Amino acid sequence: MTNITRFEPLNELVRFDPFLDVNDFFKGFGVRPLLREFEREPQMKTDVSEDDGNYIAKVEIPGVNKNDIHISIDRNLVFISAEVKKEKEEKKGEQIIRSERYIGQVSRSFTFANEVDSDKVEAKYADGVLEVKMPKKSNGHRKSITVS
Repeated sequence: MTNITRFEPLNELVRFDPFLDVNDFFKGFGVRPLLREFEREPQMKTDVSEDDGNYIAKVEIPGVNKNDIHISIDRNLVFISAEVKKEKEEKKGEQIIRSERYIGQVSRSFTFANEVDSDKVEAKYADGVLEVKMPKKSNGHRKSITVS
């Protein structure tokens, strides 16, 4: 099975933060590092493996309630989505200096060579990692046809 990775050129720019160690220096000047404002939206880091009878997906979705994770399967198409809620608040004593919220949805989909037996799928979520074991559906016997 071939691994496919989505290339997003702006992620490399956002990941680079030249002011990482010098943030305290700029506090008194009213200057904020520009790239700090572009916080990346959450992504679902995923590993998909295959053995003789199963496809296994391990998806990192930290900080998500297991009730907010949805998995749907249509033959050989698997769609995994999760609602992400992130709140960040900075206080100085009793006074709130900054409060931010992010509410959104992240999703991934996969198309496999074989159909998935949706009645036998098992999903577990622990420590921010969703593990989905998807048995392959037997497609019957392969038959060779001779052309006359």
